[in-house]
Amino acid sequence: MSKGKYVAYVSTYTMGDKHGIRVYDVDLEKGRFAEKEKVEITNSSYVTISHNGKYLYSITDLGVESYRIEADGGLSFINLASINGMRGCYVSTDYTDRYLFVTGYHDGKLTVLRLKEDGAVGAVTDEIFYKGLGGLSERGSRPHVNCARMTHDNKYLLVAVEGLDHVNVYQLVLETGKLRLADVIRCDLDSAPRHIKISGDGRFIYVVQEWKCQVDVYRYEDREGIPYFDRIQTISTLRANGTQGSAACTLSFSDDYKYLLSSNAGENSVIIYNVNQEDGTLTTNLCLPISGDYPKDADLFPGNRFLVSLNHESNTMTFFRVDLEAGTLMMNGPAVKIHEPNSIIFHRLR
Repeated sequence: MSKGKYVAYVSTYTMGDKHGIRVYDVDLEKGRFAEKEKVEITNSSYVTISHNGKYLYSITDLGVESYRIEADGGLSFINLASINGMRGCYVSTDYTDRYLFVTGYHDGKLTVLRLKEDGAVGAVTDEIFYKGLGGLSERGSRPHVNCARMTHDNKYLLVAVEGLDHVNVYQLVLETGKLRLADVIRCDLDSAPRHIKISGDGRFIYVVQEWKCQVDVYRYEDREGIPYFDRIQTISTLRANGTQGSAACTLSFSDDYKYLLSSNAGENSVIIYNVNQEDGTLTTNLCLPISGDYPKDADLFPGNRFLVSLNHESNTMTFFRVDLEAGTLMMNGPAVKIHEPNSIIFHRLR
């Protein structure tokens, strides 16, 4: 069981409410949140924490904002930086916390920005606009950049491009912040790669496909500066008789990397997989309803005894007691009202 004190950061849209980030104290024994702070920021689509645990970065309408994480988990504003484009949908850092990556769903753009030692966001170092035609549907007819994550060895940036059904692989030049295309992982036609996660030891890559409602598992290896990706498994995110018209929403690991979680809009369910620590493959532990509409994000509490679902369309967070031995979820108290939640991240206080 995880010990220590945690907070949770929840990002939201701000139609009618100017507070786009909420900070909660986390009760690991009861599996509930207590709100402690609200942060003024417009339409926080996604938040991430630097790998050194000192700073939080958030999407906002005008670019990205950086915050210092205080000792009690509160946030102190550092600065706002432009991304020279439309509002982004995802943000992450490299493992040295020298660069910030912002993906653009609306304009099909990837932006790299330099980070300063004090956590501030600096100048743009690279920009890539994606071009091309995909499927016949409106969403699939042009590129939408959904996610960008570094491999754990900090050598390659993996970029999920919906519409083109690609995960582009770039070498990051640490001295300049420039990207060089090293490979392209071609996903199934009309699969729509959405989020990417990487195993704790860095050997396996997991890509959730929004339209196909599946997780693709890849074995990753760097051979003398050349990346290799071998797809070893594809597994559904839906229940056995899955609801047609569903869309996979998110992907997250438990803090011990033993479980991988995804969620489904339409079916409005959450699925938890057991992760084989030797070969990286997944087996379904449970797939059950989350008592809300459009679970845009969901996550296991540290310790794996509780789960929270962010239900974007029903404007709620729902909480569950989890028994991963029995494969069950049990509602854990009433839903919490919150306007259009987008993403959640747990943070252990130092």
